[in-house]
Amino acid sequence: MWLGEGHWNKECFSSVAASEKKQKFSESMNHTSRWPQFSAKYGLKLESTSDGDASATVSQNPQNETTEHNCNAEYGIQAKSSSQQLSKTGQCQLTSISDQLEEKWYTSPEELNEGTCRIASNIYGLGILLFELLGRFDSDRAHATAMSDLCHRILPPQLLSENPREAGFCLWLLHPEPSSRPTTSHEVTEKMGFMDLSETVEIFAQPGEEILQSELINGLQEVSAEELSSSIDQDDAESELLLHFLVSLKEQKQKHSSKLVEDVRCLDTDIEEVGRRNCSKKHLLHSCLENDFINERQHASEHKEPSRLEALSQVSPVFQTNNIRLMSNISQLESAYFSMRSKVQLAETDAATRQDKDLLRNHENRDLAREDKETMNTTDCLGSFFDGLCKYARYSKFEVRGLLRTGDFNNSANVICSLSFDRDADYFAAAGVSKKIKIFEYNSLFNDSVDIHYPAIEMSNESKLSCICWNSYIKSYLASTGYDGAVKLWDVSTGQVVFRYNEHEKRAWSVDFSQVHPTKLASGSDDCSVKLWSINEKNSISTIRNIANVCCVQFSSHSSHLLAFGSADYRTYCYDLRNVRAPWCVLADHDKAVSYVKFLDSETMVTASTDNTLKIWDLNKTSSSGPTPSACSLTLGGHTNEKNFVGLSVANGYIACGSETNEVYAYHRSLPMPITSHKFGSMDPISGKETDDDNGQFVSSVCWRGQSDMVVAANSSG
Repeated sequence: MWLGEGHWNKECFSSVAASEKKQKFSESMNHTSRWPQFSAKYGLKLESTSDGDASATVSQNPQNETTEHNCNAEYGIQAKSSSQQLSKTGQCQLTSISDQLEEKWYTSPEELNEGTCRIASNIYGLGILLFELLGRFDSDRAHATAMSDLCHRILPPQLLSENPREAGFCLWLLHPEPSSRPTTSHEVTEKMGFMDLSETVEIFAQPGEEILQSELINGLQEVSAEELSSSIDQDDAESELLLHFLVSLKEQKQKHSSKLVEDVRCLDTDIEEVGRRNCSKKHLLHSCLENDFINERQHASEHKEPSRLEALSQVSPVFQTNNIRLMSNISQLESAYFSMRSKVQLAETDAATRQDKDLLRNHENRDLAREDKETMNTTDCLGSFFDGLCKYARYSKFEVRGLLRTGDFNNSANVICSLSFDRDADYFAAAGVSKKIKIFEYNSLFNDSVDIHYPAIEMSNESKLSCICWNSYIKSYLASTGYDGAVKLWDVSTGQVVFRYNEHEKRAWSVDFSQVHPTKLASGSDDCSVKLWSINEKNSISTIRNIANVCCVQFSSHSSHLLAFGSADYRTYCYDLRNVRAPWCVLADHDKAVSYVKFLDSETMVTASTDNTLKIWDLNKTSSSGPTPSACSLTLGGHTNEKNFVGLSVANGYIACGSETNEVYAYHRSLPMPITSHKFGSMDPISGKETDDDNGQFVSSVCWRGQSDMVVAANSSG
């Protein structure tokens, strides 16, 4: 009974499979008939005839398959049609032919021979379908030829070379023996109806789903799994990147928010402090105004000086002007304000300090020590910032008070490399590539009626001069350095050389007298050395060796033993002259050679470089172990200096320097932007009048007149 049911199931399944296959072919061809552009598929050959008849011939002899000619005749189709549209009868005939041809291709050998249809026959049809999916045919005839070859298990060479694994799987599906084709789980169930129990056990011992376990299908599954895994990994990476960006952005904004809150808190605190200070000043001002009002009534006079009330009423235009200047530099002022505040807070929390900072002050000179102490007040940041702001706003422009004309303009031999005032600031000296030191009386500059100013004293040198320095104690002594490396000490009163020092092997760039010990002087040279001299000795008393050219030297006016010099290796070195084997500190923050160095006070220096900047240094934050970047407290910029010596001079916290734009600039030590600048006029060589054309000229030297607000500047035209 069980075996009989299995046989009935087999016949039923075969008939149903055959009917379903025919239904599938019919639907496929009906679909094709609805699209005329596919009417020539599957090897149909359409020919036009004059009589309008349409005929088709199909060879269906399954026995003549021995030659290529017979095979082509078996599957050949000839269709003739008129130039007009096919009639309904012709379309039905073509559809019938296509159905027969399609069914012929998809019919397995056992179906042709035995007339039975099993699951193995469907496996054969699956192979035909896979072949059509993989194949690429240039024409319908090529497609028909390929299908004809397939019945002989002949595959196109292109398919074998490009898809060998798929071609092998296709041949497995098209195996002539049904038992040699891959099986499925349904086929195992079918076989169980015709075998006894022992055979069934053997079947279960073998894999039934050979198609699903084949190399091709498993390979596709592995590739799909790899692609899915790669896609998931990529999605995870992108999601993680987005999450990292959002979290980082949030943290950054939170930091900015915290900083803004802290900045607003500092501003509120300082606003309250300014209000308290102004309140106390108003009471004092009110009492002063009342006294002025009483004095005005008692001592009315036309020539009387304006009262404080009148002076106060005149402040408004000045305030407006300064307000415009400050607002135009609001970002730099903001940076300077918060920078000063942070330094004060850092100074309050940082207990570390140099143990040998006594070198910075000269305790023997009480006047300098007292003056230095009065100028330093680091605890009151608001007062310090206000003091710097006031000094910045005090001046707004340079006013030319005098012009020194030396005659031969626009001559490279007239470049003035150095300026220096004597002890009492009555005379100043000018020297340069003209090989002459010219001494001018300061007051003579104010005489505009003179066309050409002649020097009071003129001293000639053998080589071009690079630097001069007047002795601060001996009024007539002046030192110079030249391109020949010689360091000379001149007596201006006689115009003669007192001493000549020839130990430098190359060009000497700079010379400076010690203000604490006026008998000592130092010089720097291209021979990478700094030499210390005494006016009482014929030879140098000490030598400091450097790794690069020395561009400038400067003694501290507050110390007996501190010397600084700038170098071509972008660094500034400070030495304790009692120990010249190693520098006391190294200042490194410039990007090019350091051309000038000056002391602003006992603990602060300013350096100039050909990187277009000036830098302020706090010597308390230096270290003997190496360069300390935090020692640079402020960077000043606005002028242009990339290749020339343009001069540097300081007085009362104000800094003057030249520029390669033929301008002189003024800064204050507390703020990074210039207070003002003044452009030199070029001299026409024929008329002697000023012109707008710079002709490549630059300001080559500047010098403050003592502690006054007067500065002398010279440019490269003399």
